[in-house]
Amino acid sequence: MTGSDLTHQLRSAVSSQAYNGLIDSVLPTLINCVSDIAKSLRASHHVSRAGSANAFGDDQLNVDVLAENSIRSAISRCPFIAVASSEEDPVERNVQTQESSAGNIPEEQYTVGFDPLDGSSIIAPNWTVGTIIGVWQGKTALGQLPASKLVAAVLGVYGPRTAAIVALRVPGSEPVCLELGIGEDGFRDAEIIQSAVRLSESSSKARYFAPANLRAAADDEKYMSIITHYVQSKYTLRYSGGLVPDIFHALVKGHGIYISPVTSSSKAKLRRLYELFPLALVVECAGGTAIDPADGTNILERPLEDLNDTAGLICGTTKEVEFVKKVLFNQSS
Repeated sequence: MTGSDLTHQLRSAVSSQAYNGLIDSVLPTLINCVSDIAKSLRASHHVSRAGSANAFGDDQLNVDVLAENSIRSAISRCPFIAVASSEEDPVERNVQTQESSAGNIPEEQYTVGFDPLDGSSIIAPNWTVGTIIGVWQGKTALGQLPASKLVAAVLGVYGPRTAAIVALRVPGSEPVCLELGIGEDGFRDAEIIQSAVRLSESSSKARYFAPANLRAAADDEKYMSIITHYVQSKYTLRYSGGLVPDIFHALVKGHGIYISPVTSSSKAKLRRLYELFPLALVVECAGGTAIDPADGTNILERPLEDLNDTAGLICGTTKEVEFVKKVLFNQSS
């Protein structure tokens, strides 16, 4: 399938004409970003510090800057994207210049929040990394209910091949979750690998778990008991240290649980806007569940109060998420 086939499939899933700009322009633009970033990474043989830090105090790598600039440049040419912010620059800014938007502002407007290169700390050893992008209806993500205003998400995955997960959930239509293969021409030659990515509840010999920050288990009895359960139950460990590839693995395999805990010694560090919300939308569109380990609430149920908000994450197959939730909050079965 080509990009035109992909557009046709997305259009057939969304009956309302109110989202034509999202399907015809926004999503193709973001898929092209994944292709462009993949090209930049293949040419970046030396991974080094850029000599700067982002707003959270993290040192920026040259590849972080490349990915950030690639997305910023692309979305500035998409008239339907009005506002954007990123983990590298967590301020909602107008995307379109006054000159480019004068007299040509479409009614359909979106806000984009993105993490340009998640997992850049493991890119030097050539491990898989990714891009996380969320698309919000309207001109801000602040104060909006993610469950209804976050309408699309794109996960770019850079490994031996370049892939993407595209999730789409708009009012009045069924959720869509696709796996794409991304080539040199981005959206134009994007190939649909799976037209319906699903996390299965059925028991399978292939059962996976990805426990982030295992060191926290040494200081937290409940987290240790969860790890012990999965080891004793002979689940397969699939944890790379990269948020995107670990969740992508569960999605393409059809089963898995990812746990990034919040404990007394391990504080919440994942950014809600730039990482958690888009990932949660993808997981939910695939039939799974994503919750906050601090209180057990669904990730998408609480509006964003600050662009710098952080939280932990438990996501994946609903049955596995419910088990972890029961252990963490001493709930009876």
